[in-house]
Order: sequence, then C-alpha cells, then structure tokens
Amino acid sequence: MPQSANDIDELDEDLKSKSEIKREMHKLQDFGQKLVEMSKHQRSRLPLTEELKDAMILADKILNKHEALRRHIRHIAKILSETDLAPIHQAMDVMANKHQQESVKHTRLETLRGELINGDNESVELLLTQHPLMERQKLRQLIRQASKEVKAEKPAKYSLELLNYLKANITF
Repeated sequence: MPQSANDIDELDEDLKSKSEIKREMHKLQDFGQKLVEMSKHQRSRLPLTEELKDAMILADKILNKHEALRRHIRHIAKILSETDLAPIHQAMDVMANKHQQESVKHTRLETLRGELINGDNESVELLLTQHPLMERQKLRQLIRQASKEVKAEKPAKYSLELLNYLKANITF
C-alpha cells in the first residue's frame, strides 16, 4: 500500500497501459517477422540465443503454413521480449550498412589515389610509414605510370592497377 504521493507516482510509472503493452508486442512481432524473413546465412551472423535459433529453425519449416507461422511469430515475440535486443539490432544495422561502408571506403581510396598521382614524395612516404607492408618500388612505379597516363590523357590502366593495389594493402 503506497504511503505517500511519491510512492503513487512511482507505482504509476511502473504500470503500463494495456494499449502500450499491445503496441510493444506488435513491434516485437514485426521484428520477429523480419528475422523470419531473413536468409539462414544472414541469421547465422546475428547473436541469437539458442531458444531463438531453435524458433527460427521451426519457422523455416512452417513457412508455407500461414496460420501456424502467425502463431509461431507470436511465440518468437514472447522470446524476444525476454531477450536483450541491442546486440541483435546492432548486428542488423552493420549488415544493412555494409554497402554504404564499402562505398565510403572506395571513395577514400580514390581520393588517396588522386593525391598520390598529383602529390609529391611526402605523401608517398607518409603512406609507406602508415602501411609498412606495401612495396615501395611497386607503389612508386604504379604512381609514375598512372601520372604519365593522366598527362597523356590515355585510358586509366595503371590508375586502376594503383587503386587495386591500394585496395589490397590498405585497411581502414
């Protein structure tokens, strides 16, 4: 039994309305549906509990049985309500942004290539100190050939070779 007005306020904060509980359950069901719709390979990269993994295996088996799948997704939502979802959401975000990360990496490599072709000796030395596994002679040769191509306005054969060499030896 609450003793003061503060206790009543604390009690109200702990209680959720029936509508709020339903909204949360519907969100969990939608999330469970997304998990079921993912491929097995994608799900294998998620940090799922053993209970969730077993539920996903069963969901794959009853995928063509609409009503059974609907009930099973409710069961999955109940499991999800008892699970910490932050690592799963984080892994899904990484999977969703993989293309964007690759395009950012490619843009950075193209910028670096342009700086090396148009730059001076200092940028090459800086790159070699940051990535000591790169071969100095090969890098300089590719830069020299690529800069000749740019000056002569020839097709970018060595420029592409330089980009591929940078891609193979640099990790961001």
